[in-house]
Amino acid sequence: MCTYTIMAQEHFPKNDGVTSKNTNYTAFINAKIYVTPTEVINKGTLLIKEGKVIASGSSVKIPDNAIVVDLSDKSIYPSFIDIYSNFGVKTPERQRGNRRPQYDAGREGFYWNDHIMPEQNAIDKFNFDNKSASDLKKAGFGVVNTHMQDGVVRGTGALIALTNQGGNAERILDGRSAQYLSLSRSVTSAQVYPSSIMGTTALLRQMYYDADWYEKGNASAKDRSLEALIANKGLVQIIEAGNKLNDVRVDNVGDEFGIQYVIVGGGDEYERIADIKATGATYILPVNFPKAYDVENPFLANTLSVADMKEWNQKPINPKTLADNGIRFAFTTDNLKSPKELKTNILKAISYGLDKTKALEALTTIPANILGKSNMIGSLKNGAYANFLITSGDIFEKETTLYENWVKGDKMVIESMSVKDIRGKYNANINGTSYDIAISGSLSKPSVKISSGSSSLGAKITYKDEWVNIIVTDVDASNKTFTRLSSRVSDTNNLVGKATSSNGNVTSFTANKTGKSENKKKSSKKDTTTPDIVPVTYPNTAYGFETLPKQETLLFKNATVWTNETEGILENTDVLIKDGKISAIGKNLNGRGAKVIDATGKHITAGIIDEHSHIATSSVNESGHNSTAEVSIEEAVDPDDIDIYRNLAGGVTSIQILHGSANPIGGRSAIIKLKWGESAENLIYDNSPKFIKFALGENVKQSNWGDNETVRFPQSRMGVEQVFVDYFTRAREYEALKNSGKSYRKDAEMETLVEILNGERFISCHSYVQSEINMLMKVAEQFNFKVNTFTHILEGYKVADKMAKHGVGGSTFSDWWAYKFEVNDAIPYNASIMHNAGVTVAINSDDGEMSRRLNQEAAKTVKYGGVSEEDAWKFVTLNPAKLLHLDDRVGSLKVGKDADVVLWTDHPMSIYAKAEKTIIEGVTYFDLARDLELRAAMKAEKSKLTKLMLQDKNKGLKTQPVKNSKKQQLHCDSE
Repeated sequence: MCTYTIMAQEHFPKNDGVTSKNTNYTAFINAKIYVTPTEVINKGTLLIKEGKVIASGSSVKIPDNAIVVDLSDKSIYPSFIDIYSNFGVKTPERQRGNRRPQYDAGREGFYWNDHIMPEQNAIDKFNFDNKSASDLKKAGFGVVNTHMQDGVVRGTGALIALTNQGGNAERILDGRSAQYLSLSRSVTSAQVYPSSIMGTTALLRQMYYDADWYEKGNASAKDRSLEALIANKGLVQIIEAGNKLNDVRVDNVGDEFGIQYVIVGGGDEYERIADIKATGATYILPVNFPKAYDVENPFLANTLSVADMKEWNQKPINPKTLADNGIRFAFTTDNLKSPKELKTNILKAISYGLDKTKALEALTTIPANILGKSNMIGSLKNGAYANFLITSGDIFEKETTLYENWVKGDKMVIESMSVKDIRGKYNANINGTSYDIAISGSLSKPSVKISSGSSSLGAKITYKDEWVNIIVTDVDASNKTFTRLSSRVSDTNNLVGKATSSNGNVTSFTANKTGKSENKKKSSKKDTTTPDIVPVTYPNTAYGFETLPKQETLLFKNATVWTNETEGILENTDVLIKDGKISAIGKNLNGRGAKVIDATGKHITAGIIDEHSHIATSSVNESGHNSTAEVSIEEAVDPDDIDIYRNLAGGVTSIQILHGSANPIGGRSAIIKLKWGESAENLIYDNSPKFIKFALGENVKQSNWGDNETVRFPQSRMGVEQVFVDYFTRAREYEALKNSGKSYRKDAEMETLVEILNGERFISCHSYVQSEINMLMKVAEQFNFKVNTFTHILEGYKVADKMAKHGVGGSTFSDWWAYKFEVNDAIPYNASIMHNAGVTVAINSDDGEMSRRLNQEAAKTVKYGGVSEEDAWKFVTLNPAKLLHLDDRVGSLKVGKDADVVLWTDHPMSIYAKAEKTIIEGVTYFDLARDLELRAAMKAEKSKLTKLMLQDKNKGLKTQPVKNSKKQQLHCDSE
């Protein structure tokens, strides 16, 4: 119980028209006060006046006119802050209608892209929501930073105090508190660009280039969006990334422009914690931990991926992992169904090892510090707003009651401190029958169970104004006769009152309290069980490494070695790998300190290189424009894609991840090594050659996209040619302006096309029919550059002589045809005919399944055209390396080259051959023996996780249905 003491009337100041709440001091005494999470005062005093903290400490002088509240055995905490909210700001409804192509924005006087809206101010659309405010305050919040959750750049947020007093004049603490950004398009615009993660990051970059140009006074027309962006530069920049890969992607954008974003993460940062730490960012973390899957049906359970099962088991360690690595973070209620879930999930994070002080900082001082408002909110220091919570004890204990939430001195009673706790176990004798009554639940909204002997009665309880009423809902069970118990709460521990029977008779009863309640779901017994957490692996999926493999010195003895050099195929030969390079090739090598591997009867080759792949990427097409030279697949590399491991199992060590064929001028490539377990950045070749995807044919003119896709230019093959001519003409003009010394607007798209004109970036072009192949070579020659590679090139055999003269390579399928009209003339002799004409030929996959069987695809060219085995093998090793300008590093076994090597169990082009070891730069990323061990270990791990999920269900915890999250196989025309 708390005691209120009001001092004598003469000590109050004269009434000046302001309520006594605002003009009088209130002193809360004898409380445990958390001034900050790390500054705690026992038996302290908190003095407030006019909505602010006047003093807090152990020896605060209380003014004569103060209202004194005795909070013995209670605690005071700063109210919580959520800085990523849309409280009171309604998200616009999605607009339906025709998609807007190209640069066709729906607004005049603003930025050319509708999804950039820095001119929005949340405060202009803010309406205080009493119901939501009440829910937030019941969860402990006193302040929210709200914003419009729509668009890539969303404009400014508003810092709102959740007080019911004084209207918005009292509530609005800052009308321009932060600028918000995201990677999501606006629902209000039909403008199609951007349509991918790489498009969104490219758009952000171009926006910053444009803002810099505009700020220097170069624009001839007014742009209200850029003016707002420039005006918002000094604000905190909060960007929603949504997952561990996007966290790094957006940080890279920020680094380029000297911006340190505050990043709204996805809760999976623990999986790549070193990369997350390297960003140097502060994070806003959701706490929407997934529920266990319902795995009672073994057939459904078998479809669950290891990654999904591990996510359920591991995600609650995310806050602890960030804290242990010194990464600052704040919590948000975003993505929770209700704010009341916050405490439950934070308690779960604490049970997984999160320190309580860190948890409190994430709700108070850190969000205040992010916004630069530490003097106003987040603590109970002198001068701060009187935003605080009164609790029965430790706020991070399940049984702790939150009594009151004060915001700017405005009190909200959540649980009355004068309410007597009636929870417990009782025994009553009513009309000669003994009843056991168990009351549990919350203090003011308890629940009840009644039983007699082995029989249970349905019952409901209400507790209000010191009266307890229990209504029996199952009056027929075991012939029980009473229907209602009514009792006034007294100072004793017993319930004494009247029992009304089903026939209307009333009798007195006494229910004697016998002990505490032991409800299974809300047991007062503290669960001290340590969560059973499976190890995080790299990547954190099936077949991941618990620790990343290290570079080794390896000596292979007595192998058949396919050098791809003038030495040809060497029998009974040794290969020494040291420091990530091929150190020696020969007989009877002595590798001191090397790990010796007997390769007798086995074959060693250079790793397979796939010139045209779409694995290991989060998105493949940016289809919003007919030219997207500004986007890069490097912005979308997905190091967790299981196809990396599968390709390693097929002897593949390097791939070019190409943009799709949605537009004539596509995006820039990513050339990667399949270093399974490494970060996206560590997969990309250092000093990587610069490539870009072009495309011809049905895809780019949208003839196979459906009847609704008839707006974007081009719609014909003639139009495709004109796109190239127009853009390269513009690029020439852009370069001339750039070299003139005059002021110019930096254009990432034009910068890329200039690189092509200058031979600094190479084209890999999706192609099929001879007429278009001829056309692009002529366009290239018109602008004095060469096409590097025609990929697919199924009619290459018709123009092989012209290709050889132009100097373009051909990367083709071995025997794909008949999957659409423009491939009708494909033949399996295509590769051999081009090869015999002097064209550098490669066999590619364009398919995540075929790519791990490229050794067999190469073998087909031996049958179709009589290509020698050595030349056929070069089609998937040395030749793609040449096409990618990497043949000085990979593609053959030569001393000094990268040790990207495969040990095969058999002839490498045999259908019986398996990659026994796949090695990249001296690191073994695939090992057949380890693979078998992993299969057994994964089976045991899935069994363990299944048991843990079943335990959750048996405890009565909610579960979710099993889902099948199989990754989509991406192709040229994938969305």
